[in-house]
Amino acid sequence: MKNRFMLAPLTNLQSHEDGVLSDEEFHWLTMRAKGGFGLTMTCAAHVQAIGQGFPGQLGIFGDEHIAGLTRLAAAIKEQGSIAICQLHHAGMRSPAELIGATPVCPSDNEETGARALSHAEVFALRDDFIAAAVRAEQAGFDGVEIHGAHGYVLCQFFSSEINRREDEYGGSLENRYRILFEIIDGVREQCRDDFMLGVRLSPERFGMKLKEVTEIAQQLFDSGQIDFLDMSLWDVFKEPMEEDMQGRSLLSYFTELDRKQVRLGIAGKIRTPAEAERAIADGVDWIMLGRAAILNHDFPLKQQNNPDFMPAGLPASRAHLENEGVSEKFIDYLSSWKGFVAED
Repeated sequence: MKNRFMLAPLTNLQSHEDGVLSDEEFHWLTMRAKGGFGLTMTCAAHVQAIGQGFPGQLGIFGDEHIAGLTRLAAAIKEQGSIAICQLHHAGMRSPAELIGATPVCPSDNEETGARALSHAEVFALRDDFIAAAVRAEQAGFDGVEIHGAHGYVLCQFFSSEINRREDEYGGSLENRYRILFEIIDGVREQCRDDFMLGVRLSPERFGMKLKEVTEIAQQLFDSGQIDFLDMSLWDVFKEPMEEDMQGRSLLSYFTELDRKQVRLGIAGKIRTPAEAERAIADGVDWIMLGRAAILNHDFPLKQQNNPDFMPAGLPASRAHLENEGVSEKFIDYLSSWKGFVAED
């Protein structure tokens, strides 16, 4: 990486309904690569049709997606940015009306109406994550990130509240994270040696316990099988939600781990150059920008040229967002974020 800035994987609803890359999505991502991000990551790309979580979501579950992904990877890399595709499956968070089927989950879930995956379907889910990584390699991406955060399907496996399976994928923490490590092993077996592999985790909400997430993180570091761990913290400077874990920053629970050769990155409300510098000083290897990258496609270049530059603030006008390469569909989605888009 030419710098320590990564573009966070951002849901944007911009691609076609069949998961094929749209020109709007292409423009949005390549504009960030041109803006100086050392690594540009796609939004969550779903590895099974039934795992779609949003309208207009980028897909990587079929060979029909490879042409668009190839165009995207090449354009990102032309700007000297590393191209990473994030692999995703929403599980019980897939809207039934969107996927035209009952959503799936490690166990039956009364709240969402999701049904439990059969044993064979767990194997198929694992294999489809691996197949998606192979497609990303075929398309020319430098690597992939496995989305194990934010209450999506892999995170559902990790949670003792959601996962009540009685086979080898449920029960102990080791069993609950088994599928993640099987996916990692499969990617390593089927992709080239220098194909980058990362994992995204989140330590709170969706039935996650901080102690268990730090154990998963340490196992990932110890395995020597991944290149980077992406911790999505909601706010990189906050304390944990769990009262008995408070008195120190949430981030410190991860910076104190023995990373071996794995790089650690973070995301969560890093909005200004000063906050970026502070986050790096807290002991991470790189930072991911989400909202700040929406508002300033060239944040890395601006910080490089002027460490004291003031980023665009909120609420942002539609005209500003359009100038930053944000499509009308994405702006409409951002309007659901309180205080993000200025009212006309």
